[in-house]
Amino acid sequence: MANYTAADVKALRDKSGAGMMDCKGALDEADGDIEKAFEVLRLKGLKGVSKREGRTTTNGLVVARVAGGKGTLIELACETDFVAKAENFVALAEEVADAVVASGASDVESAPAASHGGGTVADAITDKAAIMGEKVELRRVAVVEASGVDAYLHRTSRDLPPQVGVLLGYEGSDSDTAHDIAVHIAAFSPQYLTRDDVPAEVVAKEREIAEATARDEGKPEAALPKIVEGRVNGFFKETCLFDQDFAKDNKQSVGKVAEAAGLKLTGFVRFRVGV
Repeated sequence: MANYTAADVKALRDKSGAGMMDCKGALDEADGDIEKAFEVLRLKGLKGVSKREGRTTTNGLVVARVAGGKGTLIELACETDFVAKAENFVALAEEVADAVVASGASDVESAPAASHGGGTVADAITDKAAIMGEKVELRRVAVVEASGVDAYLHRTSRDLPPQVGVLLGYEGSDSDTAHDIAVHIAAFSPQYLTRDDVPAEVVAKEREIAEATARDEGKPEAALPKIVEGRVNGFFKETCLFDQDFAKDNKQSVGKVAEAAGLKLTGFVRFRVGV
């Protein structure tokens, strides 16, 4: 007869983030001792690390840190939403963010080597992934530096941790408007700050597509330049932050709102988990 209760299984699941059957098996092996069962899960998980390498990680969360004119945004990814909302996964993400900031790492290539406890961030992720029984990876790290940095994290579902994260760098004193613009970025997902930031080859391709589409539609040859210019401007309005209609007042562009608030926007990053 099993020497544990349903409450023990739940406690081990909450502590480890592992699946129900894995937790039951570990408790069986540990004769109902939750701490020993936790270690069983860890050791078994470490043996299966290589088997998980090919799995996809489409869930997870984002964490942001802002201090001294420097913002850091990380995405820690996992396989399932169950693990994404587990307390130990959320705690790991917070620890990783702190370690990355302390190390000064600014990209996902250098961040895994950041010091964490007696080892590295990479070690901590491997250890926790073994317990959870899922592939866990630090997918992205980005840094924004400016005289002012606003961070916004958005939950796409009530029962999940933040799935969308934004850092916005700016100069100026109107932090409320800066935050509103960060929220706008989360919602409307611009790809560039201004038109000048769009690579020339991307603009050329948009012009080529716009012209070919207009010809296929049978538009008059004389009207093509104006039609193409209009469609390219539409592309800018969709993809460039400054050109987008502001979420809180679609009669103004984000660029005009920032100008009226005395803000100079210097850069942004936006992460959405799994995208």
